[in-house]
Parts: sequence; C-alpha cells; structure tokens
Amino acid sequence: MEKKQAPMTILVCGMGIIGGSIAKALKAFTPHRVLGMNRSPQPLEKALACGAIDAAVDEVSLSQVDLVFLCAYPAACVKLARALGPHLKKGCIVCDACGIKTAICEEMVSLSHEFGFIFVGGHPMAGKERNGFDVSDAHLFRGASYILVPCGAPQEAVDTVRQLAFSMGFGSVTLATPAHHDRMIAYTSQLPHVLACAYVLSPSCEQHVGFSAGSYHDVSRVARINEVMWTELFLENREPLLAELDLLLDNLKDFRDAIHREDGDTLRRMMKQSRLTKEKLGE
Repeated sequence: MEKKQAPMTILVCGMGIIGGSIAKALKAFTPHRVLGMNRSPQPLEKALACGAIDAAVDEVSLSQVDLVFLCAYPAACVKLARALGPHLKKGCIVCDACGIKTAICEEMVSLSHEFGFIFVGGHPMAGKERNGFDVSDAHLFRGASYILVPCGAPQEAVDTVRQLAFSMGFGSVTLATPAHHDRMIAYTSQLPHVLACAYVLSPSCEQHVGFSAGSYHDVSRVARINEVMWTELFLENREPLLAELDLLLDNLKDFRDAIHREDGDTLRRMMKQSRLTKEKLGE
C-alpha cells in the first residue's frame, strides 16, 4: 500500500476542461492546496467561486509551489514553462497535459536543466466533446488512463505524479517514451478525430435525423471538435498520424474494392479478422 502524500501546493495553469477538472479533482480527493492561473480572468473567477482552487497564484505563492500542471496547447506549455521557470523553487515538478510529446519534450527538458525544475511529461486520457471550465468535472478522470513520459526525471518525481494521478481517480498509469506515446496517440486519439470529421463532411450528414442510431453517433461523436487545438496537435504529430492514415486508407480501399467486385468472400474475411481482433482484446 502506497504511503499517503504529504500536502503539497499545486499550481494548475489553464482553467479549461482538463485544467479545471484537475483542480476540482485535487480539491475533492486530496489534501493539497491548489492555486490557479489562466490567461483570461473569467474562468479563474469561476474556479475561485466554486472552490476548485484556493487562490489565484501570485509572485509570492509561485515560489512556494511544489508541482505545476501546464494545461494548454503544446507551444503555449513551452512558453509557460519558460516564463514560470525563473520563479519556481529548485526541484519543483512541472507536468504538461499535452496530447503530443516529441515536439515539446526536448525543449521542456532543456528548460528544466536551465531553471532547476523537474519535468515529467503527462497526458490524461479523458475529455468531452465540449471544452471550457464550465464542463470541467472532478470525476472526469474516474477509471481513465494517465500516460507518464518521464523524460529522464528522477524516480521519486515520477512516483509523486503517479500517486497523484491515482488520487485524482485515474484507473491506470502507463509509462511511455515520447516517440511511442505519439505513435499510439496518433492511432487511438488523432485518427478517430480525423475519421469523424471526414465522415460528417458527407452531404448525407445533414439528413441523418430519423435514419441514425448508435453507429452514427459512435463514429461522429468527436467531430464536435476544437479545430484550433487539434490542428496544432495534428501538425505537430504529422509523421505518426500520416503513417496511421496511410494504413487506414489502404484498409478502406480494400473494403471499397471488395464491395465494388461484389466479393463476399473477401468482405467476410476482413470483417472476421476485425471481429477476432476485438474479441482477442476482450472488447
């Protein structure tokens, strides 16, 4: 049984759905003091009003922070780390929550050496179709996976973040390198978003009411997308995503060609292979 963590002062930068949910989970399920920072004042005011944070960070409290969550777009996380770095105490743990890692980890590690903080890459695998503090939820991470990308951080720091993840409700913690993280996320997260967006671009989408059920909603759900954030994620992770897109296009062409040829044997074989793959995974 893991020992209970001593209370820390934790700064959450970015009061969107992920940052807001982290703050709410920390306040609901841990003894830690939670400070907040946000580019615009309204989400920060809401976080204060509902008790998601104890206070907005200031220059004095910043020097007392033990751990920072950077919940912003990838390029913004690097800028935040560069701005906060000189004011953080030595040994402060800094975690990002970005959906890509290779594009930022080298620079984040370099900044950690320059300023004396410890960088531990992270990616909470949770979210909703909508964004913003208003839809943040202390229970968002219940049972979800948290990916840790240690980037050479001391084991003690990795263990601190790991234990914190379980305290916030995550069901599992997975360790990965930046490259493996990005290839897997290209498949499990980015590719489904591309597929959903391409799917709803059909003229048939506007006529789906009355003709659609679970299959339509399962495939199209994540097309309600934050196009600014996902454009950055797609382009920053373009090589792994292109590789997965090429595989998908090849498989789609195989289905298309079999249907065009009225080749039932090939269709049955491909669909059986798909079914057996899911059954093997217990899904």
